[in-house]
Amino acid sequence: MLSEKLHKALNEQMNYEFFSAHAYLAMAAYCTDQAYDGFANFFLVQAEEERFHAMKFYTFLSDMGYRATIDGFENPHNNFSSVLDSFEKALAHEKEVTRRIYNLMDIALDEREHATTAFLKWFIDEQVEEEASFDTLIAKLRRIENDSNAIFMLDAELANRTFTPEA
Repeated sequence: MLSEKLHKALNEQMNYEFFSAHAYLAMAAYCTDQAYDGFANFFLVQAEEERFHAMKFYTFLSDMGYRATIDGFENPHNNFSSVLDSFEKALAHEKEVTRRIYNLMDIALDEREHATTAFLKWFIDEQVEEEASFDTLIAKLRRIENDSNAIFMLDAELANRTFTPEA
């Protein structure tokens, strides 16, 4: 049984995951505007992943016998100075997600809510992957700086990214 505190925190994270999808859509829109279709695809796929994550919270709450409450949220950041800037802001966002997931885990551990700790373990592993992915792409973008050929190649590589939710 979830405490009111844990139920509220899980619901807030579900809504934050939906917000994350919007934040990545804003980054995709910036990249599309700059004619970086591969980078835009990367962020569009990232938005799909975030909606998937939100729905995992939705389903978990429902499976535990609690109602998910959908809330609104602030507008995402829409202005970026470069593709690198968008990825740096994305990494900062992912670090905030990690902080929030850790906070959820702390609450679940304090309350000895084992089903929730098992559920959140997947998200902790996912956040390690998310941050590593952004770290790698930022390192590549910094390395290539303004080399248009290298940017073109990375853009083409990211155009192939797809999202296949786990079974």
